[in-house]
Amino acid sequence: MQIRLVSIPGDGVGPEVVAATLPVIQDAALMHGAGLDVLEVDWGGERHLRTGAPMPDDAAELVRSHDAVLFGAVGRPDVPDHELVWGLIIALRQQLDLAVNLRPVRSWENVPSVVTSAPGTDLLIVRENTEGEYTGVGGRTHRGREAELGIEVAVHSRPAIERAARYAFEQAGRRRGQVALVTKSNAMRHGYTLWDEIVAEVAAEFPAVECQPVLVDAMAAQMIQRPAELDVLLCSNLFGDILADLAAVLAGGMGMAPSANVSPATTPGLFEPIHGSAPDIAGQGIANPTACMLSGAMMFDHVGLPAAGDSIRNAIAVALLDSSNHTPDLGGTGTTDGLAAAVRSALNRERNT
Repeated sequence: MQIRLVSIPGDGVGPEVVAATLPVIQDAALMHGAGLDVLEVDWGGERHLRTGAPMPDDAAELVRSHDAVLFGAVGRPDVPDHELVWGLIIALRQQLDLAVNLRPVRSWENVPSVVTSAPGTDLLIVRENTEGEYTGVGGRTHRGREAELGIEVAVHSRPAIERAARYAFEQAGRRRGQVALVTKSNAMRHGYTLWDEIVAEVAAEFPAVECQPVLVDAMAAQMIQRPAELDVLLCSNLFGDILADLAAVLAGGMGMAPSANVSPATTPGLFEPIHGSAPDIAGQGIANPTACMLSGAMMFDHVGLPAAGDSIRNAIAVALLDSSNHTPDLGGTGTTDGLAAAVRSALNRERNT
């Protein structure tokens, strides 16, 4: 099996965590009889400054000829965030129709969390990834005047809700059989009541899966108070984005939070840590590569090599048992390369047993 991977290191700490991750996923691939063919591209902030666009016009076409994308981070202080986010990551999600964003969250032994209820957490956020408040529909008028106006339109369609919901129920069927639909239909009476109705229809197709609607504010509270009770959270684009960042705290912080952008069809998936470019620590060699390595593990799950993904997750768990490997975000003094080396060492021990 040969896996064709597009690598987008991006900006800030992105190149550092991707460089630490690639040898890990190459080792895991070889352990399980696969090869990794990596094409690195220069898409991101530096390219935007050089050419006026963070990626070329044919970027999506190039990605379609590969199996997956490993993405580092986007963002730099000298370029407005919205130009890079809309010009790269959101553009790829929409052009490739990556309908679902997956964000698994788990607690790790010997990894501290400021949330005392975090131990035992193992949840999956399934987020609709192409619509909602992130479609860019709206505008601004009367700029600089007293009556200045900004309108942001949320778009929710039956096809997008159905495919996200069906994906969530399928995942729950492989896990603990529980879906929580995160909504706000008590106050937002059009888009989120549509979510309620369509998800109820999809739920009827999965009688073995329990489905419960939960208002987003109540879910935020439950995520802190009783996270171990949660299984699969089905969310709109905005709610999934916010709750996933909150949930990252349960795992130890943003450096522990991977994600996948996938399609129920055969489109290549895009896999990325959710921590951003962190320009304040870029170049210091202390960024936590765990989220990027876990994103690589999700890539293996998606391309049909889940055993390689499990090997990476197991090796990370072993490496994190040693507090000397913890990077500063985890309260330690470890380095990006040091933690990655510990993970590779654990993989090597698994291979030799």
